[in-house]
Amino acid sequence: MSNIQVSKLNTLRGHNHSVFALASGCVPHLIYTGSGDGMVVEWDLSTPGDGLLLAKLPNSVYALEVDEKRNLLFIGQNNEGVHVIDLKSKKEIWSLKITSHLIFDLKVVGNLLLVATGDGVLVVLDIEERSPVRHVKISEQSLRVLAVSPDKGQVSVGASDNLVKVFDLKNWKPLARMEGHNKSVFALAYSPDGKRIISGGRDAQLKFWDTENFEEQKNIAAHMYAINFLSFREDGKYFVTCSMDKSMKIWDYEAFRLLKVIDKARFVGHGTSINKVLWTKHNNQVIAISDDHTVSVWEINIGQ
Repeated sequence: MSNIQVSKLNTLRGHNHSVFALASGCVPHLIYTGSGDGMVVEWDLSTPGDGLLLAKLPNSVYALEVDEKRNLLFIGQNNEGVHVIDLKSKKEIWSLKITSHLIFDLKVVGNLLLVATGDGVLVVLDIEERSPVRHVKISEQSLRVLAVSPDKGQVSVGASDNLVKVFDLKNWKPLARMEGHNKSVFALAYSPDGKRIISGGRDAQLKFWDTENFEEQKNIAAHMYAINFLSFREDGKYFVTCSMDKSMKIWDYEAFRLLKVIDKARFVGHGTSINKVLWTKHNNQVIAISDDHTVSVWEINIGQ
């Protein structure tokens, strides 16, 4: 049985609305958040304090993605499109209106930016050319979350039609249609070893799928309410989920086992929905963002 020590290190304040978007930086101690107030903020975990405002957009920000190769931050603006910040100069260098629908997730794969939209279309942008190169109609409902395999060969898409669909990134051939959730899929990740896909959603169920046959291996009633996001520790041994039920949970990946519940009653956690969570490479700290307008920083020590 693992011995887990949890301590809250900091609460970062500055947003004036629910915080919806979270991304890690090019260096482990930097993170980025976006919220319903249109603010995009850079935070330094090594010197926690006031964040640096990078952008103030007129609508909510649901998606952020860092391009480490080019040192860029991509922002998905509600009902507008993609804005691009140069992280060295801290200034916007270009933007592209690609949709009039919501943007729920962004992923960089090589020279491509994958954009998950509210009308069920995956827009593929060429970053160097700054233009769309492909539109893939995946669902009649919103695309909520994207996950890219460790070998960069596949992308999985979770949607409000309750499905997870898998595509080959070389030719966009459909590889799998995974049925099991009975409500929208919000959380999705490949395990770092590439052997499984883990999904979660509004049905509060956590599902484990193998990546060879795309069959369901395990289902866990993981939370009381919707699972909003999940994130692996770098070594792949553990992952963390967050939920509309205001809690985070630490899981043993191999054993499919719950190890720890982090909530307000026991650890002075968030009192409202936790929208995203990130297990960073900076001292293995876990970051959570919430409807309560704050960003929390946690130290998670797991002993054997």
